[in-house]
Amino acid sequence: MLEIRNLHAKVKDKEILKGVDLDLNDNETLALLGPNGHGKSTLLAVIMGHPNFEVTEGSITLDGKDVLAMSVDERSKAGLFLGMQYPSEIPGVNSSDFLRAAMNVRQEKPLSLYAFYSKLQNAYKEMGIPFEMSNRNLNEGFSGGEKKRNEILQMRLLDPRYIMLDEIDSGLDVDAMQVVAKAIEKEQAAGKGFLVVSHYARLYEMIRPTRTAIMVNGRIAVSGGPELYRKIDTEGYEWIKRDLGISVEKEDGPMNKVSIGTCATKEALKKK
Repeated sequence: MLEIRNLHAKVKDKEILKGVDLDLNDNETLALLGPNGHGKSTLLAVIMGHPNFEVTEGSITLDGKDVLAMSVDERSKAGLFLGMQYPSEIPGVNSSDFLRAAMNVRQEKPLSLYAFYSKLQNAYKEMGIPFEMSNRNLNEGFSGGEKKRNEILQMRLLDPRYIMLDEIDSGLDVDAMQVVAKAIEKEQAAGKGFLVVSHYARLYEMIRPTRTAIMVNGRIAVSGGPELYRKIDTEGYEWIKRDLGISVEKEDGPMNKVSIGTCATKEALKKK
């Protein structure tokens, strides 16, 4: 189990997470929704160990082990994976060299060149990415959709246990979305745990989450079944104020009308 308790985190002097409690088990897919700027991306970044964020209170454990005491590479080797909303371009780092190194540190014995390229070719074919792109620098000059598919390609090759996807569907056309969804379904069938952030119901309908959690004001306001993301899709977040009496500190429009928007983290960094 990935267990988060009373998690508080800030960027610079701005508190983003204000007491998050959340569990993620093997063999379940958790849809994480909420208005823009309320902490969804921050939560995923903190779990993975992004250096811009300072955890001021609370805990994250993986099978009882203290995740916050781990370095980023240790978290990755322990089975955590983050498919990023804005994958970075890394000039000078060859894509296939990067993937081979990342795969080998997870093996007792390094993969043979033949075994590596066999896995690599199959993954590129599965993701609908030309194999020639494996010789390019990591994400450099890639389109937005190519970067997102490249994140899922990494997911398939690194074989993590708990997979966090931060708006992996943004920038994808319908065909690419179906390719990504099929790759996710294969990991789901293998019993992996997923924490998936999206503003839109389209991806959720494809990957069929088992649970839904809604983050408001830096906390989990309500959790339940798949019916919750469908309610957000049709009604927006007004019912949270109406039914739960929770005042939304930063207003946003209905989920099916909102753009990707600006996250609170970027706004805080910009002001500095």
